[in-house]
Amino acid sequence: MTIYAIAQLKMTDRAAYDRYQARFFDVFRKFNGRLLAADEHPRVLEGAWRHDKLVMMSFPDEAAFLAFSNSPDYQDISRDRKAGAQATVLLVNGFTPAAEPGHQNGP
Repeated sequence: MTIYAIAQLKMTDRAAYDRYQARFFDVFRKFNGRLLAADEHPRVLEGAWRHDKLVMMSFPDEAAFLAFSNSPDYQDISRDRKAGAQATVLLVNGFTPAAEPGHQNGP
């Protein structure tokens, strides 16, 4: 099942985060993920959003995401991400249509 990683970031040290960002794709392309969005100015339509950036990625399954996030290469560059931004990271299961009516996994 497709899994989505959603990161909400609040910058604390832009230079550190920029170092992370400069090395990110060299690591990311080794895994079977897709970068879906990276936006430093998302338009807030409802509620309060106190972050500076939103990043959305997809992976074929949770194992693929964990292979990426636990890899030695990512662990190395993530030091700069952690130094450069406070993050809320969500791992979200993709939607799979239910076989029966009334399934609760919809919008």
